Amino acid sequence: MAGDEYELVTIYDIAKATGLSPTTVSKVFNQYSDVSEKTRRKILEASEQMGYIPNAQARTLTTKRSWMIGVLYIESSGAGLLHPYFGGVIEGFKKVATSKGYDLMFISKHIGGKKGGYLEHCKLRGIDGVVVVLPDYTDPYFKELLDSEIPCVLLDQESDLKSTISSNNMDGSKQAVDYLYGLGHRSIAHISGGTTYAGEQRLQGYLKAMEQLGLTVLPEHIIQGSYDYTVESGQKAMEQLLALEHLPTAVFVAGDNLAVGAMLAMKKHGLNVPEDMSIVGYDDIEMAKYLTPALTTIRQNTYALGSRAADMLICSIEGGSEARPQTDQIAVELVVRGSCREV
Repeated sequence: MAGDEYELVTIYDIAKATGLSPTTVSKVFNQYSDVSEKTRRKILEASEQMGYIPNAQARTLTTKRSWMIGVLYIESSGAGLLHPYFGGVIEGFKKVATSKGYDLMFISKHIGGKKGGYLEHCKLRGIDGVVVVLPDYTDPYFKELLDSEIPCVLLDQESDLKSTISSNNMDGSKQAVDYLYGLGHRSIAHISGGTTYAGEQRLQGYLKAMEQLGLTVLPEHIIQGSYDYTVESGQKAMEQLLALEHLPTAVFVAGDNLAVGAMLAMKKHGLNVPEDMSIVGYDDIEMAKYLTPALTTIRQNTYALGSRAADMLICSIEGGSEARPQTDQIAVELVVRGSCREV
């Protein structure tokens, strides 16, 4: 019954109720920019109260767009959609995208059991643009999408072809090392995030910060964690560190899940954090503040990453061939808790 009521409400009804012209009402629903915010808000509020639903098919025909954005998410740790990085990013992305009239759709390589690629899926569904979380350059299907004309924004990756956005990973590493240095630590190790873009950036930030402070970096104090940032990988990396003859007094870890694993390995060996070794993580996942001790870490603003990625992608979609690839970074901050001590 409700559907019949919605169909009865037209832009002419909204125009009459607001005292505005049908043209102005139509402009608001079609995202035109030459309407004041006050007028836009008045029309949207009236349409919501009256139960108006824009005709999606008519809008598609008018604008030559599907108003659908693809989400390509390649995540190998097993956490899937529960991955803390993904949750914050997609929430920020969704809020901006839906506020501008776009729907989201997950895209995959194979549809209905048939082998295909991301590009084929996008064309089949008429996708306007794609946000890529944790890209995989080893996948030929992904390269095919990059080489296409479909607008894309990549998170935590470099590209000359598409827009990219990431946290300021190098600055995050600098903040972590500077903080440990300020507590008196001079022997600072690093458990890295493998060969990922973020992992490499955080490693380079660590090396640069150590050099700027005049600290010696021992090769054996750099342990490569896995690219999927798992707890198990953090445990293995800390086991390698603990097997050394000369232990560091502190460790900067490239991800909070890795840091959790490192703390578990220390506990297994009868060592305490921060009494025997200080630890700084990266990400500020929800669990970080509930650990014992609570984890000092570098906080990524995943919500801001997602919302800014949506702005960039929609700009690229609506700008057409004239829109050039953009690159942006989001600031990070040190969150001090209980996993570090003065020496």
